[in-house]
Amino acid sequence: MKKYLSLVLFAHSIFALPFAIIGFFLAIKTTDYSFEWSLFLLMLFCMVTARNAAMAFNRYLDRDIDAVNPRTAMRDIPAGRVSANGALIFTLVNAALFILATYFINTICFYLSPIAIFVVLFYSYTKRITPLCHLVLGIGLGLAPVGAYLAVAGAFHIVPVFFGLAVMCWVSGFDIIYALQDEEFDRENGLNSIPAWLGGKGALRLSSVLHVASFIFVLLPVFYISLSWFYYLGLIFYGFLLIYQHRIVSPTDLSRVDRAFMTTNGIASVVFAVFYLLDLAFLQ
Repeated sequence: MKKYLSLVLFAHSIFALPFAIIGFFLAIKTTDYSFEWSLFLLMLFCMVTARNAAMAFNRYLDRDIDAVNPRTAMRDIPAGRVSANGALIFTLVNAALFILATYFINTICFYLSPIAIFVVLFYSYTKRITPLCHLVLGIGLGLAPVGAYLAVAGAFHIVPVFFGLAVMCWVSGFDIIYALQDEEFDRENGLNSIPAWLGGKGALRLSSVLHVASFIFVLLPVFYISLSWFYYLGLIFYGFLLIYQHRIVSPTDLSRVDRAFMTTNGIASVVFAVFYLLDLAFLQ
């Protein structure tokens, strides 16, 4: 199990999971449904299994590319810690568990579950097709708050869609920053990415635009639901960390990409979710 947790970088679940929790409790706040531990745990289980399937499939599909990239040559499959067949089986098991779990949530989640799985798995192909692969990754993670809301309410609402769009733009933006490390490798090997397409400066400019859009989308809910000053504090903190990651990375200095990618964005999602939950408690 430790090997497979390493394969899927389980710690990176911290990016979308806080927004799924936001979507879940938003549904409880805006509907007549009350909190149920069983439903909450099913939602968390769906988040984990969908992400496990997506990440394991990405490692399976990219195993030959990872083996020749000096930055990724020590990943679990190229390094021999996990077999390619083992990663594929792990993908299929998690995808099946995800769909099964949605059956016990509600009908709409069950019917939409194959689409969600397709989106998060399809991302792994997109680097071979289009430089907009980062946006596909963003869409996959942006399903988290929308899906969590659906798990409770069984219907769509504009506010979780705003959060989903915020996640899409946020994830796409920081994935572009992360991809700066492979700009030359991608170009030399015919792989598509925004840095390989636009160059480092152009990629960072597009990343900045996406992060501005992300901030706008997390601001829009204030016009649709009641929110207290806790939410505004979380909004300010979120915006500050978006700016901060662009201040510490440049096309000529990628030494702090890991800090921008993992630390800063992990803190941003967790702290923003905490402030939203405090907001809910304050308004009760």
